[in-house]
Amino acid sequence: QADLLLSREPIEKILNSPEKDRSLSPDDLKKLKLALEAKSFGERVLGLKKNGNYASYVQLDRPYVSYIVSAAARDRLEPHLWSFPIVGAVPYKGYFNLDDAKEEANNLKAKGLDTYVRGATAYSTLGWFDDPVLSSMLRYSDYDLVNLIVHESVHATLYIKSQADFNERLATFIGDLGAELYFKEKEGTQSSTLIAAAAEREDDKAFSVFISKEIDRLKDWYPLQNAAAPEFEELKRKRLGEILEAFDKDLAPKLTNEKYRERLRRDLDPSKLNNASLLAWKTYVYDLADFQSAFEKMNHDPVKFLEFAKSLEKSKDPEADLKAYGRKPSVSNDQMKAKNAVNTNVTAK
Repeated sequence: QADLLLSREPIEKILNSPEKDRSLSPDDLKKLKLALEAKSFGERVLGLKKNGNYASYVQLDRPYVSYIVSAAARDRLEPHLWSFPIVGAVPYKGYFNLDDAKEEANNLKAKGLDTYVRGATAYSTLGWFDDPVLSSMLRYSDYDLVNLIVHESVHATLYIKSQADFNERLATFIGDLGAELYFKEKEGTQSSTLIAAAAEREDDKAFSVFISKEIDRLKDWYPLQNAAAPEFEELKRKRLGEILEAFDKDLAPKLTNEKYRERLRRDLDPSKLNNASLLAWKTYVYDLADFQSAFEKMNHDPVKFLEFAKSLEKSKDPEADLKAYGRKPSVSNDQMKAKNAVNTNVTAK
């Protein structure tokens, strides 16, 4: 972490340097400028915290900035948790070195846990340091880069201790929302970027619904099994194989983005699919309908929505409270006027 912080170079300095001194391509320079704009937009329109994040750049010597280890019980959808100061209990642990991440995964596997290791292009220090734009982030499309900047900025604005699922889903929801609003403002409602992204977003939603349903079904399946039985691992392998079959049969033909479909198929490879990888999906892409419902109750006001999310900081179960709020019946203007009239009469009496 210290090495990253000491390697930062101000983006404005890079952009204003003489062309002969620039080591980055014109496309990379364009994305650095986009990162600055996305950060400013998030503060101005979404109500995200103002700080020094994404004002600097770091060139990495590796494809990912860190490597994330996740683990879970082998016989139920229960994550292995690591506990730390400030962030509390979280279902993942990051390493800057891939070999260290693999060693941690192997140690957990030896204890009988399912494990999953993946690379991360970015992470947030939750406002404790001024996070830089990383070279690993520049391979994203313009839309995805804006989404990522907003996503990580949400973490620096609000992070509820020991509530990783809520934190990640909130950041995912606002990241999607922020990217859409940014390109609408910059390019208009007929934005070519948004038109291309819309199809991808529909694929995202379809996969979210699919994997949420499969996770819920698997959650009900495990209690019916005897984990101590000799045949348990074979039954589990077959049950996970059914998820792959359902993907190929029911979802894959409906996905419009071929690259996205192929990436999902690789991620759902039998050698990777286990309880740990499924719970990693659950953390990030589990059904976000409840977040959408709460957002609609705020009349699609992103600042009010974020303020509502902040009000859940002391909640024991912020996601349940958000769900309850989103499912409350809406009060129409006429109903509100009638209620106010009654209150006025009562006060008058």
